[in-house]
Parts: sequence; C-alpha cells; structure tokens
Amino acid sequence: MDLKLKGKRAFISGSTQGIGFAIAQQLLEEGVSVTINGRQKLKTEQAKSKLQNQFPDADISAIAADFANKEDIENLLQKLTDIDILINNVGIFEMEEFQNIQDKDWYKYFEINVMSSVRLSRKLLPSMQDNNWGRIIFISSESGVNVPENMIHYGMTKAAISAIANGLSKLTKGTEITVNTVLGGPTYSDGVATVVEQIAGAQNLEIEQMKDVIIQQSNPHILLQRFINPNEIANLVSYLSSPLSIATNGASLRADSGVLKTI
Repeated sequence: MDLKLKGKRAFISGSTQGIGFAIAQQLLEEGVSVTINGRQKLKTEQAKSKLQNQFPDADISAIAADFANKEDIENLLQKLTDIDILINNVGIFEMEEFQNIQDKDWYKYFEINVMSSVRLSRKLLPSMQDNNWGRIIFISSESGVNVPENMIHYGMTKAAISAIANGLSKLTKGTEITVNTVLGGPTYSDGVATVVEQIAGAQNLEIEQMKDVIIQQSNPHILLQRFINPNEIANLVSYLSSPLSIATNGASLRADSGVLKTI
C-alpha cells in the first residue's frame, strides 16, 4: 500500500533505538525525510549512519538533545522547522516501589516523558496549522491505563500524554491535522532487552526462555504469547502518519495484543 508520504518531513524524539528507531526505518521506507534524536551525540550519529547505510538515498538528519537539559531543548526547538509529522516517543522507565520514588524522581519523569511532548507540540503545531496539514502522534503505553504497582510514576506520565493528545486533537477541528495516541503493549525494546539479559544471566537461563517466563508471569493473557516487536508498533504509527488516516483523530489506538481488557 502506498501511504502517500513521499516528500513529508518527520521528527521522532528518542529514536536512536527501539520503537523510535523502528518508526524512523518505516517512514524512510515510505520516502519521508526523517530527523532522529538521541540524548548522546555519538550514539545519535551512529544511529544516523546505520539508517543512512540502510537508506543511502534518503534525507536523514540527527539532533542530539537531552530532554532533561533546558539548553539542549532550546537548541533543538530552534533547529526544528518545516516538520509535517511529529512523533513524541522519548521516554524513560524503571521499576520502583512507590515508597521509594522521591519527589525529584516524579519531577524527572514528568519533565522528560510529558514536557518533552508539550514543548515539541507547542513548537510545531502552529506551522502545521499554517499549512493545514500535519500529524502529531504520542507513543504511550498500556501502562497508562492499567498502571503497574511498581511503575506508578511511569504510568502517570503515560496517562498524562494521552490526556494532552486528547486536548490537542480538539484544536485541529476542520483541518487536515490529526493528533493520536498509540498504546503499546509489552515491547521488546533495547531497554527491556537489557533487563531481560541481566535477569537471564543471573538465573542461568537462555534469553528466549527468560522472555517466555517474564511474559507468562507479567502478561499471561497477551494474545501474541510473546513480546511485541518494535516494528509491530511502528506499523501502526506509519499508517497514522499517512494522509490515508485522516478519519482517525483524537483516538487512543491499542497495539497491545489484547493486554488491556477495555473495548
């Protein structure tokens, strides 16, 4: 299917690995000019080189910026112009007991996971309105609906960005702009892979065995009966980026393989 995305320009926050990187790959496949972003300059440039090798004729740029650093954020915002598609993907996560989450941790999670999308959307939405076309997509999580007891601070941020997306969509009435949220399920991102590998090593299990054990313990009802791959999230994001998705606006779309029990 031709998603009619050739010539569009996209910015993807937090896209040097995992879901963000997979989204970059798929949008490049569709002929989109892509700007990726990472916290560390070297890693960001390495990700750009990897993409450029995969898509030698593509228009790819990279901007290193740490969303916990106000100077980095200001520099990033100044460089972003003529963006048609904004993917708010950057985010941090960890497992921590509620009693151990300090005030500074709550603020850190809100600053990176929530305010990053606020600042980027506030910067880029006006030009989309001027052009009467644009896509803003928030990468949320089923954890924002069914908040884990050991990741309450993370779940809070994912619930917050769904609320922001819902409100922003109401500003697009009568335009060719859409704002949507993707609720991803348990995804085998690089961060998750690192944790799984550490646990597997400690328990002297093969990684695939450990993945199966974790899924059966944490999400036994997942219909895939395995972790979701990042590219399987990116498939939905690519469609939502397309002009073909114009009738989908203000929606929270699930890519969770049945983990959530809501309709």
